[in-house]
Amino acid sequence: MYTKNIYFAGGNFYELQELFSRVRGVVATKAGYINSCTANPQHKDVLAGGTGAAIGIKISYNPKRIDLSTLLDILCTVIDPYTPNKQKKYAGNMYRNGVYYDEQEDEAIVQFYMHFIKSKRQKSSSMMSDTGMLGRKCYMEALPLKNFYPAEEVHQYYLRKNPATETVINFMRLRELEIITAS
Repeated sequence: MYTKNIYFAGGNFYELQELFSRVRGVVATKAGYINSCTANPQHKDVLAGGTGAAIGIKISYNPKRIDLSTLLDILCTVIDPYTPNKQKKYAGNMYRNGVYYDEQEDEAIVQFYMHFIKSKRQKSSSMMSDTGMLGRKCYMEALPLKNFYPAEEVHQYYLRKNPATETVINFMRLRELEIITAS
């Protein structure tokens, strides 16, 4: 089976991994550290902020069953691309929003989607500022992947191992909308 990879960051990788592992067409997910300045970073080092890494996930998907644009739609349903370095209670540069691609052909799709996200800032004339925009800036980065280091085993599929963990993402609602499958 032919698969492709894409890498997403946006808040807690526990929730992103659980979410995307339940999307039809996704073959595998791996929690980890994206574009680190340090080789083989550990979770404590990433949280301390010295690695420059984004906490995120690697998604392997079957492009015949789901496309990259749909995956991006799902990501932007659960993150806020207009808030810098923060997703709900998770704050810091390591929790920044990002899309990272490892194939040149994905760059055009990602950049087109970023243009779409940035244009969503426009609101009706009654809500516009003097500049014609609401004033929100898109903080989601879209970059080529430099590296990905898998997180330690304790972090892989954490929510399945610890089902009582409180989450920001409303998994029940996503299941009702048939965005994800049952666990």
